[in-house]
Amino acid sequence: MTPMLIGIAGGTGSGKSTFADGLKKLFSNEITIISYDNYYKPQDHLSMEERVKTNYDCPDALDTDLLVKHLRELLTGKCVDMPNYDFCIHTRKSETSRVSPTPVIIVDGILTFHDERLRELFDVKIYADADADERILRRLRRDVTERGRDIDGVINQYVETVKIMHGIYVEPTKKYADIIINGGRNKTALDIVAAKIQKKLSQKD
Repeated sequence: MTPMLIGIAGGTGSGKSTFADGLKKLFSNEITIISYDNYYKPQDHLSMEERVKTNYDCPDALDTDLLVKHLRELLTGKCVDMPNYDFCIHTRKSETSRVSPTPVIIVDGILTFHDERLRELFDVKIYADADADERILRRLRRDVTERGRDIDGVINQYVETVKIMHGIYVEPTKKYADIIINGGRNKTALDIVAAKIQKKLSQKD
């Protein structure tokens, strides 16, 4: 059975991962979640100071060619070796993660709908929307607790690149969404997508 591909886009801290995790809890091993963040380009050739200054919220920072290649291979039943990005050192880890095709594959990331090649692959496109104040607070908590950042650094990055790139690249992709949700804990939206997934899974019986 060809996997069902679901794309989840939206700004930083909008609830993309929360929504994807909610679906994963409902269907367990039937779903694989791929974070677009793992496809940031390697920066081993740059100093740490240069890596910190990279604009991570523009399309050029991501290896979309590799993600498209991997998704197409998964659709044909092949396994892929997904890169693992380390946000503490701002580059990829040396080890990769083997990803096998499952009935449902979810891709989440801020720029998931920016590239037409990706959009064409998704069976369902979801955009997670949230108030800007809520998003920056969630990002601040995540970057400080999970990625070892200091508060000033997170705020400066948000003002200098994240907020600007959101308006230029992320927000405009909302028009491509089949479903727009308010945050990641939207129970109604979760039920709707879960029903589509259940229908897909029933086809293999």
